[in-house]
Amino acid sequence: MRKIVFLADFFVNEIQGGAEIYDDILISCLRQRGSKVATFKCSEFGNKHLELYIKSGFSFIISNFVSLNHEVKKRLEAYSDRYVILEHDHKYLSTRNPADFRDFKAPPSAIVNKSFYASAKKVLCQSIKHKDVLQSNLNIDNAVSLGCSLWSKENLEIIRGSISQKNNKAFILNDPNPIKGKDKAVSTCEAKKIEYDLINKMSYKQFIDKLGQYEKFVFFPTTLESFCRVIVEARMLGCKLMTNNLNGCTYEEWFAKYKGEELIEYVDSQRERVVDDIYNALFSVKETKEGDITVILNCYRRPYNLQMQVESIRKQTVKPAQIWLWINYHEDNKDFDPTTLGVDRIIKNDFNWKFYGRFAGALLANTEYVAIYDDDTIPGSRWHENCLECMKHNEGIMGTAGYVQTGDRAMQYYRHGWPSNNENIERVDYVGHAWFFKREWLSHLWREKPPTWDNGEDMHFSHTAQKYGGIQTYCPPHPKEKPEMHGSLLGNELGVDSKATSNNHAVSHEQFFSERDMCVRTAIDGGWDTVKKIK
Repeated sequence: MRKIVFLADFFVNEIQGGAEIYDDILISCLRQRGSKVATFKCSEFGNKHLELYIKSGFSFIISNFVSLNHEVKKRLEAYSDRYVILEHDHKYLSTRNPADFRDFKAPPSAIVNKSFYASAKKVLCQSIKHKDVLQSNLNIDNAVSLGCSLWSKENLEIIRGSISQKNNKAFILNDPNPIKGKDKAVSTCEAKKIEYDLINKMSYKQFIDKLGQYEKFVFFPTTLESFCRVIVEARMLGCKLMTNNLNGCTYEEWFAKYKGEELIEYVDSQRERVVDDIYNALFSVKETKEGDITVILNCYRRPYNLQMQVESIRKQTVKPAQIWLWINYHEDNKDFDPTTLGVDRIIKNDFNWKFYGRFAGALLANTEYVAIYDDDTIPGSRWHENCLECMKHNEGIMGTAGYVQTGDRAMQYYRHGWPSNNENIERVDYVGHAWFFKREWLSHLWREKPPTWDNGEDMHFSHTAQKYGGIQTYCPPHPKEKPEMHGSLLGNELGVDSKATSNNHAVSHEQFFSERDMCVRTAIDGGWDTVKKIK
């Protein structure tokens, strides 16, 4: 049985809007297929709910999400293959109205929620026009058009029963919301001397019965309607349309082809197909290839992050051959059961080998590449792919946080990678948080004894690889709009806590950074050719 959490701002028992009616039909169809569907208002869904349902194997359909907490959205981005966005309007724009901009193309300053859309498994649009406008603004490749809205059989029977003799008047929605264009509809009718009635909101059956009595439906929205159900309903009822080009449904090939009973039959035939498309978008398995990569994760004081790390590794477009877990002893992990993770190798120590231990363990790997992750690092689904692509043109040590020294003190640097979203590959002096490199390069790391075993493995590896192997260090592209390429998605959320080594109360800040100062100075004195030629 498939398990789904359905998130929306409102449901049909609260608001009888087009999106809420659509969602209600979809939820009903999914349940009829045997899926377990748990519904939550976005405003009532927090990180604790998310973690619980993730652990319980649920996937997520995100409908209207204006009230969804920002932290929940960021967490969901780390589970990119577990959610789809069912887009009803334009929540990627701060104005929610692409018609405000020429050719529906908004300036970058008006774009919002971009990474949330880019990270989704699919963004499900209501019409081809809706999809095209969304893609032109977000520049993403995971959007699809569903091509039709949803009507239940009961809805369609109401429409069939409401087709009647027309009264030679025009029907105008008496909706105070300016995007519904009431004033334009009224002025158009008055200019053309068309008799009209302003119709207030009412129940769905009453609305359809009333609309079926009118010869014309006049509707001039001021925003791009992603589909516009009422336009289709008016056409099914045999009403003549007076409208503009801001209705997504009118861009579909079938719209001009069908009307009346033929249109009802066509819409009825699309219900199962649309639900199939949504279901398959959520549960389809993306074809991936296995890479010649051994992943090594580190367990010290944050064992609670490991399940999320393992899941993110298994989602890689280039999967590793094996996942290993290196455990340094600490009270915080002594009761943790690593067998629950299902990894391939577990190396459990009764001593804290600190930063270098995992690099020593990596010598046992039997793959061309090794990928090592800090315990606060959750990669995007294309991180391995990103590193391998960069290797084709700039073979070297890759990492998600790239440091360029501006002086000979450890804190004198600027960063590329997830902290700054570099668009292009950048040569750096050393990397941290996540490493990707050829296993054979580890021999360079052990050519010299490190200046301390307590710190500085990141600097020592890049320095010795450059010194003995002529191997440079790089930070792959981390474009802001493509978080799936990033090596770390939750660095700020998971990495800044009391368990970070730099915040360790057993070691003062002064001692920690003094050790790192020594590592930088030792490497420079040993011939480290830094990007800025620091001496």
